Amino acid sequence: MELDEAMATARATHQSVLTTIRSDGRPQLSNVLHYVREDGVIVVSTTAGTAKYKNLRREPWAALKVDGSSFWSYAVLEAEASLSEVAADPHDAAVEELVDYFRAVSGEHSDWDDYRRAMVSEGRVAVRLMPTRAYGLLR
Repeated sequence: MELDEAMATARATHQSVLTTIRSDGRPQLSNVLHYVREDGVIVVSTTAGTAKYKNLRREPWAALKVDGSSFWSYAVLEAEASLSEVAADPHDAAVEELVDYFRAVSGEHSDWDDYRRAMVSEGRVAVRLMPTRAYGLLR
């Protein structure tokens, strides 16, 4: 599967499964919402207390599985990962990135000030995935 074809599949949905690597080398999977930025970077939101955050800090690699139109149709994007800073102020760069994420996945928020405060209180982080390889089967 070509990377462009897998990216088109990722752009067609926001639902996916993120795989990271635990310290013992075994995979850790999480259902996540994602979006693909204009520059091809895939963004996921998480909190600093999750296993995926800890795994990505230690091993900045992930795979994102995106389903196609049927059970037998899917794309997996392997990616190098980077993390934003943990949201610390309602108007810092991390929160701005999370606002972009929310808009892309869910549209406009009913109370952006409340959302910004929540990103800080939850210790939210933007996970950035830069795809390097793809495989799967699209039917």
